[in-house]
Amino acid sequence: MAEETQKKKLSIIAFSGDFDKLTAVFTLATGAAAVGYEVNLFFTFWGLDALKIKQGRSPVGKGFLPKVFGIFMGGLRSAPVSRLNFFGASPKIFRYMMRKNNVAPLEELVEAAKVLGINFYACEMAMHILGLQKSDFIPEVKDVLGVATFLQLSEGGQTLFI
Repeated sequence: MAEETQKKKLSIIAFSGDFDKLTAVFTLATGAAAVGYEVNLFFTFWGLDALKIKQGRSPVGKGFLPKVFGIFMGGLRSAPVSRLNFFGASPKIFRYMMRKNNVAPLEELVEAAKVLGINFYACEMAMHILGLQKSDFIPEVKDVLGVATFLQLSEGGQTLFI
């Protein structure tokens, strides 16, 4: 009797909205999906900024404080690097170096993730705190989940926290 093979699975918790950390999330995710892994991305807190439809510094969310956070955060195009941001110049420098070295920049990695069918999930608790709704996010967000449901989806595979 042949043993049934289980598909390899990678789940990544995207906690950060930093350019370099999001680049790591999407590089690992697209690489894994390209070699046949099921990939689940769970975006929480500042990581949710990568999923917003409205890019740029705009007041997104319900309530005063969420709108202020929306102005300070700016989506993929405004994501700072985690160290040595140099008043916002570093992401531009990284994009230049990535193009120069034929490495896909963050925005292209996100598009590749969509094409590869990677599962995007938003954290329900963080959305409540930040005053966000599913309609604030790109249509590729498959669902809004709590931690317990995400853990069930991740079961049997590797889970990374970035």
